[in-house]
Amino acid sequence: MLIGIDASRATAERRTGTETYSLHLIRELLALAQEHRFRLYFNRAPAPGLFADRAELRILPFPRLWTHIRLSWEMLTQPPDLLFVPSHVLPLVHPARSVVTIHDLGYLYYPQAHTLSQNLYLRWSTRYNARQASRILADSEATRQDLIHRYGIPADKIVRVYPGRDESLAPVTNPAVLSMVRERYGVRGPYLLYIGTLHPRKNLVRLIQAFASLLQSLTSSSQPPAADLRLVLAGQKGWLVDDILAQVRRLKLQDRVIMTGYVPDTDLPALLSGALAFVFPSLYEGFGLPVLEAMACGTPVVCSNTSSLPEVAGEAALLVDPLDTEALAQALEQVVTDGALRQRLVERGFDQVQRFSWRRCAEETLQVLEEVGRGVD
Repeated sequence: MLIGIDASRATAERRTGTETYSLHLIRELLALAQEHRFRLYFNRAPAPGLFADRAELRILPFPRLWTHIRLSWEMLTQPPDLLFVPSHVLPLVHPARSVVTIHDLGYLYYPQAHTLSQNLYLRWSTRYNARQASRILADSEATRQDLIHRYGIPADKIVRVYPGRDESLAPVTNPAVLSMVRERYGVRGPYLLYIGTLHPRKNLVRLIQAFASLLQSLTSSSQPPAADLRLVLAGQKGWLVDDILAQVRRLKLQDRVIMTGYVPDTDLPALLSGALAFVFPSLYEGFGLPVLEAMACGTPVVCSNTSSLPEVAGEAALLVDPLDTEALAQALEQVVTDGALRQRLVERGFDQVQRFSWRRCAEETLQVLEEVGRGVD
């Protein structure tokens, strides 16, 4: 079977969750499915060696509407037996046998976290994918249930396939490396760490409020590390970031909240390993790869108890209502002041991450692709 894959998202230089998913899953599919042929479609040339030599690479440059015009033309003139779209939307013209991954429906729950044009496009593209695809992959059971109940998609059309995690990640223990990375981002003293884009859905305004409450509580009770504790927000600035910046100024936390900007993959393990805890209070996540990355680096995790995050974190994190700022502050105080708790979370985290691998993700994805390719409903 000739399997075509929209690999356009996998070439991003600064990858977020969907781009990471696309890259790692495609690599594992190429390694796993030796009996099939693969054709990968790009809107720009990938870096040399990004994918295995056994795949046919089709580079299709086009200035605008690449998916619906240029990729559609390719589907019309040289269609594969089956098309898989891991991180975007099906082109208007596509093979009858098509599979697509829908990562989340967060825009339905928090429309204010997106621009009007983004909201309209997300609503249209999700409905279109759900209607046109032969089968849908969902990153989590939470997303699968959202698709069933919010869009009325038949349950047997949606398969939950968990993403994997970067199995090269491990705790960084070399003091020189830890110190070098901290120095690079201006981080002094103990710190709590968030990683991700800075935008409203990540709930960072409440996190900053909770951090201010934590500092006040630690100071009033003379508990360490009140004097020099920092909150590090690592990620590129997104839409409506001004509210986050304003909250830092209102609470006079300019010297306590460090915004690093985008952090490359090479620095993330050391930044995670050096943190007292990783904090992920997101209002909604389709999966939540940063939680697994933190656990793999031996970092205790505090995260939301909503959407897919309980599936990802299991019993290896402190789960908290992301709308309850006081509860978030209390969870932060627990993890900062209780060394035994941190150690328990670290040990549970190492066990939890073993449940997720890109090989398992690829095996389950390939099973769906082969079923669709055979015409199995």
